[in-house]
Amino acid sequence: MNKISQNFMTFVTFTNPRSSSEYTMSQDKMKAIDLPFKDKLYRFALNIVGNTFDAEDIMQELMIKIWNRMDQFKEIDNKEAWCMTVTRNMAIDKTRNKKVASLDISDYHHLRDSDVTQDKKMENDERFGNIMSLVNQLPEKQKMIIHLRDVEGYTYQEIADMTETTLDFVKVSLHRARKTLKEQLLKRNFKKYEA
Repeated sequence: MNKISQNFMTFVTFTNPRSSSEYTMSQDKMKAIDLPFKDKLYRFALNIVGNTFDAEDIMQELMIKIWNRMDQFKEIDNKEAWCMTVTRNMAIDKTRNKKVASLDISDYHHLRDSDVTQDKKMENDERFGNIMSLVNQLPEKQKMIIHLRDVEGYTYQEIADMTETTLDFVKVSLHRARKTLKEQLLKRNFKKYEA
């Protein structure tokens, strides 16, 4: 169990002291919501809210939501897409309530899933930092869509479902974002060699 799951289990145990059979049922229920894509959800929330405390709060609120509606949750076909949508909505609500701009996600690029060797890590970190600084300059929708597609690896249809937009909008936004990034990267490289 990760830190969020442990905190949630402690919360449930502390607030609901039960008999041992009910506690066993709670443990079974907890195992049912041990989501394999929690890291993606956390990174996605962190990308939107910009700080670890709020991202952890969102993850715990999501767990509570699932816990309270376990029967309905078990019937959902695409649990990952549903969780991403709920996470996005909670993160946007939290951001609106605080009225705080998103932080630079390049500070959190180390939270990626892929493992790389040490020598490639330094090279990739520099490249990734340059790209992420350009991504952070994109409009919010394009930034979200490019993150979901190129960092998390979701399909166009899954992104359209999560962002509650059309498939065409996702494709156009992704194309425009990539085109802008390409132009900016080419400008940077030309300036680099001119100096």
